[in-house]
Formats: sequence, structure tokens, C-alpha cells
Amino acid sequence: MTTLRIGLLGTGPWARRVHAPALAAHPGVELTGIWGRRTEAAAALAQVHHTRPYDGPDELFAACDAVAIALPPAVQAPLAVRAAEAGRHLLLDKPVATSVPEARALAAAAGRARVASVVFFTARFGEQEGEWIAAQAAAGGWFTAHADWLGSVFAEDSSSPYAASPWRRAKGGLWDVGPHALSVLLPVLGDAEAVTAARGPAGTVLLTMRHSSGAVSTATVGLAAPAAAAGVEITLRGTAGITTLPRRPDGPEPAYHRAVDALLAAAATGLPNACDVRFGLRVTEILAAAEETLSPLMPLEA
Repeated sequence: MTTLRIGLLGTGPWARRVHAPALAAHPGVELTGIWGRRTEAAAALAQVHHTRPYDGPDELFAACDAVAIALPPAVQAPLAVRAAEAGRHLLLDKPVATSVPEARALAAAAGRARVASVVFFTARFGEQEGEWIAAQAAAGGWFTAHADWLGSVFAEDSSSPYAASPWRRAKGGLWDVGPHALSVLLPVLGDAEAVTAARGPAGTVLLTMRHSSGAVSTATVGLAAPAAAAGVEITLRGTAGITTLPRRPDGPEPAYHRAVDALLAAAATGLPNACDVRFGLRVTEILAAAEETLSPLMPLEA
């Protein structure tokens, strides 16, 4: 297979900005068509990228080898199950689902169908970030880490196109940017064996984790930080000293191109990618466990 026929599900800001242009431009991909929950939006996006809209997802599945999904997680999960059952490879957004049963059903469907899967965690597929993560995992010796992953999507002065996202409003930074933090911490420090969470101001959530390596980590995640306070920083401390995650200067598009490369490789070789649907399931399990412990900060008695 030299060219993978990929169909796109979704027509929102993320699909318009990243998925559709990258798929249309990728030399190893034919953008077969687009389906969306709004027919007119699918037709408009398809016209821009010289492909065709489809009336239903199953019709699109029948015309392609793989699907890329840019939809809210509660919509993504059941559609991805249907795509896997149709034998289609999967390029998914994070989180793969916001409930553990849905994520497990998706992973099971992909396993039964033996389809390739890649979950697009932007940091894992950024060239500089990916190299840094691999190097720190190989180095080892880290005993603690802290991540700040703070967006300003819901800040008072926000002009973000994602501010109208109902699922982000309902689930918050824990589920939207929490997966990004986990995608960096887990490969370096090992699986999270215990997790707790506490609420902070401006919708922030503080995660505390103990990892299989024995290291501990914390992560502050949120979507309503003032613009001046927003940003991403991850710091590791260990026997090699202190190191900080480098940040890409060029946006998510090159990282998405590399995620497509990863799907092509997994489909061609049958070898699973480190960021496959099983890793996506594990991220969902950890976030769900954290959510169960989530409670307001309680003042200490004097």
C-alpha cells in the first residue's frame, strides 16, 4: 500500500485548521472524503480540499482504508468502533473517550479487527518534543516532575475558536489538556499506579501521581487561565539534573503530519505505535480515576 485512502469525520475548527489541510497535502494520503454532523459544513470543507462530502459515516468507511476523527470524544468513540469493525485504520484525537467503558470498547474493537491506530498527542509527535521525551525515557533516574498545561480558552478575554465547545466546557482542562501532560509524563516516568486530584481557581485541576518507576509527579491543567498566565512547561528532576520540555515554534500542523506518518507505518508493518488506542485507553483510565477523587480544596484547621 503506497497511498492510504483516509476519510475525515468532523468539520469543526480543529478539523478545518489541522486535519483537513494536512491530510490533503500529505504525499502518502488520498483524502477520500469528509463527513460531518452538519451537511453544509462537510460540503464546504470538502470543496476547499477538492474532495467530496458523504451523507453518512458508513458510506465514507466503505470508500476508504482509514479514518481520521476530529469530533468530541463522546461522538468519536462509537464512530471509531464502527470504523474498526469495518476494518478501517484509526487516526484519533485525544481523549479517545471520556468514559472508561467507551474507551475499552474502542480498544477491544480495534484489537479484534487488527487495525492500526494512532492517537494524536501533539507533544508526542512534535519533532523536538518527541526526541526529548525519548531521550529522557532512555536516560532514566528521574524522581520527580511537574507539568503546567494551562490554556486560556475560557478566559474572559478569550477569542479562541474552541470557546464554543460544549464538551470542553463540560469536562474542562482535566480531559482536554490533561491527556497532553500524561502523554509526556507516562513514557518518561512509567505508568501511573496511583492518582489523586484537587480543584483550584479558574477551573484548574492539580493531579498528583505515583509512577511505576517510583517517581512522583504533579500536573496543573486548566482552560481558563488569563492569557498572560497561559502556557506549557514540564520539568524533570533526577540524577542527571534538571531538564525542561522544549516547545515547538510552528504550531500543531507538522506534528499532525508526523502522526499521519506513524499511522502509515503501523498500517504497513502491523507493528503498534506507542500512541495507539491502548495507550489512549490508559490515559482515559487515569483521568477517570483522577476525576473520581476530585474534590474542593479544604482549608486546614489552625
